[in-house]
Amino acid sequence: MMEHLTLESFKEKICTCGLDGKEGAEWSYKGDLPCLIDFYADWCGPCKRVAPILEDLAKEFEGKVHIYKVDTEAQQELAAMFGIQSIPTLLYVPMEGKPQLAAGAPPKPQLVQTMKDILKI
Repeated sequence: MMEHLTLESFKEKICTCGLDGKEGAEWSYKGDLPCLIDFYADWCGPCKRVAPILEDLAKEFEGKVHIYKVDTEAQQELAAMFGIQSIPTLLYVPMEGKPQLAAGAPPKPQLVQTMKDILKI
């Protein structure tokens, strides 16, 4: 099951990483599994195409990765903090290392391969 993140739940589950007003804060992921965060909007056609793929992957990789969604319309401040300018944009957050952003709605095989490459699942 995918969870929708707000700014507050992002700070709680993912990272404060400068979101608390501290300049230059280092990225420090709080999660217990790698995660993928989908920045989307309800009106976005490509977002609607990738949504069922992410639902499938959330079930397929349950216990190996967390998949979250951020509504860029409702969470404009959070989207702005990541410089989201096109949607969908996917944020891959590995357990070690820095997160990586990727814009677009890749097909499922490409999405799975990217998850394996970046998230090491």
